[in-house]
Amino acid sequence: MEDRARIPVSPPVADPVPSYWHDPESSLTNINHGQDDSHEPYDYVIIGSGISGTMIAYNLLKKNPKYRIMMLEAREICSGATGRNGGHTKAASYRSYLQHAEELGKEEALKIARLEYDNIVETHRLAEELGIDCENKLCKTVDIIYDKPTFELGKMAIQALRADVQDEEKEAGKMAWYNIRENIETVSEHFRVSAKNENPVVEDKETVAGAFEYIAGRVHAYRFTTGVLAECIKMGLQICTNTPVLEIEPSRDIADFLWDISTQNDTFIARNLILATNGYTPFLERSLQGAIVPLRGQITAQKSGKASKLSVPLPTTFSFIYKSGYEYMIPRPLPGGGQHIVIGGGLGRLPEAGASEFGTVDDSSLNPEISKYLHGSLAGYFGSTNWGEISNEEASNRVVQEWTGIMGATADGRPFVGKVPGKMDYRNLPEYDGPKEDVPLRNLWISAGFNGHGMVLCLKSAEALVKMIENDGMGWTNDGPGNVDGLDWFPKSFLISEDRLKRCQFKGRTDLLPKE
Repeated sequence: MEDRARIPVSPPVADPVPSYWHDPESSLTNINHGQDDSHEPYDYVIIGSGISGTMIAYNLLKKNPKYRIMMLEAREICSGATGRNGGHTKAASYRSYLQHAEELGKEEALKIARLEYDNIVETHRLAEELGIDCENKLCKTVDIIYDKPTFELGKMAIQALRADVQDEEKEAGKMAWYNIRENIETVSEHFRVSAKNENPVVEDKETVAGAFEYIAGRVHAYRFTTGVLAECIKMGLQICTNTPVLEIEPSRDIADFLWDISTQNDTFIARNLILATNGYTPFLERSLQGAIVPLRGQITAQKSGKASKLSVPLPTTFSFIYKSGYEYMIPRPLPGGGQHIVIGGGLGRLPEAGASEFGTVDDSSLNPEISKYLHGSLAGYFGSTNWGEISNEEASNRVVQEWTGIMGATADGRPFVGKVPGKMDYRNLPEYDGPKEDVPLRNLWISAGFNGHGMVLCLKSAEALVKMIENDGMGWTNDGPGNVDGLDWFPKSFLISEDRLKRCQFKGRTDLLPKE
């Protein structure tokens, strides 16, 4: 896995597999709005038009509509992970709680769980507030567990989490509300899943060990993000799509610390530069090579058979969790009736925990082994009777669309948020008459490395980053990740720092490793 982390990160490919969510395309798809030829410095240049970049722009403009902000996107608008994900606002906080509590302490573990829950609620609330048509739905979710030790560990984690929270957080619909289902027959009957995995690709016998219900949601992330971007444009945001950034570097103008952002046809100048580039980040900031590792994910949209016994739409979202990994799934109601079921994953079915998918930014192709597995996953989990295909023709037309997207994985499973640490050597410039040591980089900010969990982390991380920027002002200092005054709610373990970067030796996503 370390070898995969050392593969030099490349920019986004020009011809990605079409995303299911991009049909129809947003009116902003190829927007080039507000670009001027003055070459005056922007207050902020944001690279990346996914949910992170969008929410950073939204929060900045809500603070001060007079900010001059340019957003640069290498391809079409929202063409990266946000426009290619599974549409799932689901935290599964219990899955990481024991690990976080042991590694970081109970207080920090609770901060992470609370942030994930707040991020879910705020995403759906903002969609409603702005009136964005994005299939916005808070609902229950269920984890179907196919491994007894994993189920028992999950119960232990839920009990530990509930013991540590406040009473109101255990109420229905709150962060620590869980319903543990141990009766296998009841689980199979209630959720219409097969008692055993019927996918012919899975050689090992996998039977249902139990289930956990809790709060989550589903959303059309592409429509949500482009809807927020439309609001940002009303407030003055400028956007250039199809404008890949080739290089970023500090300006050599020592009188006014600026950033030069070079593209094929132009150079943009910024007082503050913000990287919202997730898995692609090390291409622009080489010091993060190996700290953030691209990871290709694969997703399908499928339709069940005419004799299906599944509710339309399914009232909950799902995850299917086995010893070596998991899949995530949402129902998607169709305007004319019926539903598509979106399911992604499959990494845990590959050798070496899916090592082949790490270190690649190629979302123009599919992994045939994952395709073979995912194509039989839903019929396997729900069972042939519930799935309801009555002909070979139905089975052959089961998959409506299949696509890939590039995530950003980190060694410790947590994002990097804050001011990027580093130094700039001015001492060899003849006009320089300042300190004889390297000068800290100034005003290079990051919110990236979300490990496939961006829909429950990005919105609140963007809020925190903008608060750090606001606190920091225009000073020369680079004290760790930035000034975190007023951010007691934000996990310190998400902050970027030199010490944390030194500790990050990538060996794979921790949430995909087998749980002992």
